[in-house]
Amino acid sequence: MAQVIVRNIEDDVKAGLKARAAQHGWSMEEEVRQILRRAVSEEAQTRPKLGSRIAARFAGAGLNEPLAELHGQTIEPMALGA
Repeated sequence: MAQVIVRNIEDDVKAGLKARAAQHGWSMEEEVRQILRRAVSEEAQTRPKLGSRIAARFAGAGLNEPLAELHGQTIEPMALGA
């Protein structure tokens, strides 16, 4: 298993972790492991995929048909100067 060292944690954060660990009946180190596990699994479960996020962002834009794909077409760069 890997190890992670976290430096410069504020005293109040450390005290909070220690209090939470005591409530759960395990070490502060185990409390941190539990918090990290939950954070990673929640993010993986709740975060929509990129395509879904893009579709949601532009859902009200009035686009009702699929966009044409640009496979094999040359795209000219913009002219930025005079």
